[in-house]
Amino acid sequence: MDAEALATTTARKRLHVITWGCQMNVYDSGRMADVLAPLGYAPAAEPDGADMVILNTCHIRDKAAEKVFSELGRLRRMKEATGNRMILAVAGCVAQAEGAEILARAPYVDIVLGPQTYHRLPEMVARASRAGNKVIETDFPAEDKFDHLPDAAAPQGITAFLTIQEGCDKFCSFCVVPYTRGAEQSRSAATVIAEAKRLVAQGAAEISLLGQNVNAWHGLAPQDVDGGGEGTWGLGRLLRALAEIPGLKRLRYTTSHPRDVDENLIAAHRDLPSLMPFLHLPVQSGSDRILQAMNRKHTADEYRDVVRKLREARPDLALSSDFIIGHPGETEADFEATMHLVRDVTFAMAYSFKYSSRPGTPAAGAPMQVPEAEKDRRLQALQALLREQQAAFNASCVGLTMPILFTGTGRHPGQIAGRSPYLQPVHVTGPAELIGSEVQVTITAAHPNSLAGIIHTSQERRSA
Repeated sequence: MDAEALATTTARKRLHVITWGCQMNVYDSGRMADVLAPLGYAPAAEPDGADMVILNTCHIRDKAAEKVFSELGRLRRMKEATGNRMILAVAGCVAQAEGAEILARAPYVDIVLGPQTYHRLPEMVARASRAGNKVIETDFPAEDKFDHLPDAAAPQGITAFLTIQEGCDKFCSFCVVPYTRGAEQSRSAATVIAEAKRLVAQGAAEISLLGQNVNAWHGLAPQDVDGGGEGTWGLGRLLRALAEIPGLKRLRYTTSHPRDVDENLIAAHRDLPSLMPFLHLPVQSGSDRILQAMNRKHTADEYRDVVRKLREARPDLALSSDFIIGHPGETEADFEATMHLVRDVTFAMAYSFKYSSRPGTPAAGAPMQVPEAEKDRRLQALQALLREQQAAFNASCVGLTMPILFTGTGRHPGQIAGRSPYLQPVHVTGPAELIGSEVQVTITAAHPNSLAGIIHTSQERRSA
């Protein structure tokens, strides 16, 4: 039975997707649902009793595979309760890295698929529907999956994600992404612009462009500009085109690499009001010696220089970053260099983690592994400094009037909630009719993880 025949003989079915990891996984989960919709699958809020459950996995954090097998044990009982009618699939980066191991340890799983193959899901479902058939698709296909995906069916809402780039060619010593997502691959400018227009037509006012190395994006130019489509655009040029879409109020992009911040991208931050003044720019360490061991291909001072240029172009720019503490060989002096960089740059927020060995990466077998107790101590010191900087940044917003994009109701009656240009949650008392609108709000209080404000009735704006 092929996928088309399966669709015509199948009543409406329930699909539940469990998503772990980054926003790209969230985007992928939505696209898998889109691919399966023609087969009659509709979203289900819970896995219990579903006709199909997809576990979309992430391989970045420690013990990722064990968390997958623990969840699969829970899903196995649900599958058995359906008389094994439920199709159980494992997708994402753990599936890509450990597909054969998943089927060996969890033979009740029906489908294992990597991040580059979910456009083939209808065919996989048809194959898995045959009694006893197991499907594993973890090769990197020759075709671009984005060329074979249907248009997104369900609106994402007021804020939306749009993947423009996948994979990574940087090969940082600690990272599995080049092995699980493959080489860097960019979608064409025309397909990105067309999807952005669809998202806005469905109600999106803010779009976040996604990629493992999003500012490495170099997509084929549209045919009607730039010499008939010959050549490519960089991210800065793409942002300018997207900023022209009527109704699109805000643009963001993540995750970036310092080496790929070029002059055109910096100019876009200077020139585009809709490009939000908040940038996630991972540095990982402030020690040149550790940055070299990480294969980051930039120095701490080169990172500082990129930040300086960005802030000269956009003085109200705020930064977030990623830090890995305790990479093999990190000394106390190396850690102090990281603390020094944090004090020099200052961050509105940041993500920080202890180094954890990822099988198959160069750092996994490196000598001079840092003891766990020492990693704990250093991480606590770094996080205390980062919390102090985040609190100071939030406090600096009190008294400012800034545009808030309201995205939903708050936790209390009469309250609505939104996001500042800096991604801070903001709560005000106001009518639900403002949801979906960008409204000037005067910030009156800063809390550890959010801001409070009042709607600025005169709409006089003070620069944030």
